[in-house]
Amino acid sequence: MNFKDQVIIVTGAGINAQAWEKYHKLGIGCVLVQKFYEEGAKVAIVDINAQFAQETIRHFSLSADRAMVIAADVSDEGAVEKAVEKVMEKWGRVDALVNTAGWGGPQKRAEDYTFETFRRVYEINTFGTYLMMAKILPIMQKQKKGSIVNFGSVSGMFGYSLEIGYGSSKWSIIGMTKNAAVENGRNGVRVNSVSPGWVDTPMFASVLAGYKEDGIGHDGWDNVTVGPMGRIAAPEEIADVVLFLCSDKASYINGANLLVDGGMTAGN
Repeated sequence: MNFKDQVIIVTGAGINAQAWEKYHKLGIGCVLVQKFYEEGAKVAIVDINAQFAQETIRHFSLSADRAMVIAADVSDEGAVEKAVEKVMEKWGRVDALVNTAGWGGPQKRAEDYTFETFRRVYEINTFGTYLMMAKILPIMQKQKKGSIVNFGSVSGMFGYSLEIGYGSSKWSIIGMTKNAAVENGRNGVRVNSVSPGWVDTPMFASVLAGYKEDGIGHDGWDNVTVGPMGRIAAPEEIADVVLFLCSDKASYINGANLLVDGGMTAGN
C-alpha cells in the first residue's frame, strides 16, 4: 500500500520508555506510525505525553519533515482543536485519522468501580474519539475524501467480567463509528472501526499483571481467551488491517467494524 505524501494523524501513538524497558513491547499506535511512515506518509503523532511522542520519533528514527509531535489530551476540546490546527498549518490536509488513544481502566467489578474512574475511561476512549472525529470531519468533507479508523474491541461486542468501563466505552465507539459513516459516505469520507481481541502490547502486559495481582488464576492467563489460533495477536497484525482500511483498496468499506481476534469469538 502506498501512502506517499498522505497526511495521517494517529492518536495514542507515543512510546512509554519505562514500559518498553519493563515489557519490551510496543503499542498499536506507535507501530501504526512506523508502518505509515514506511509507506511514504507524513505522520502526526498525538499523545498526552510529549516525551512519549518524542520517543516514537527516536525509536523509529523518523525525520522531522515527515513526522511531527503533538502533545494533546484528546479528551480536552481546546487541546484537540489546537492539535488539528498544527497539522493543517504544517501540511494543509488530513487524509486519515486513526484513534488508538485509550485507557483500559482497572479490572474491577461494576460495584467496585468509582464513578470518577468510570468517567475518566469514557473521557479518553469515547469522548476523545468523538472530539477527534468532530474536528477532522469538516476538513475531510471539504477534501471530498478521507478515512477514519476508530478502535473498538471484542470487549465492546460481548460481555466480559471486570471490564464495565472499558467494555462499555468500546460499545459506544462502535456505535459512533456507524453513525458517522452513515452521515459522511456521500462526502467521500469513510469511517470504520477495528475490534481486536487480546494484543501483545504494554496494555495487555499490565492487564495480565493486574489479574495476577488480584489472584485471578495462578499467573493471570486463566482469564485470557486466546481462541482457536492458540495465541494473541502481534500489534503489527492489527496495524496491517488499519492500513488496509485507510487505503484505496478499501474504497467501498464504510461503517464496518472489522473483528480481528483470530477467531476468539467465532463460537459466540
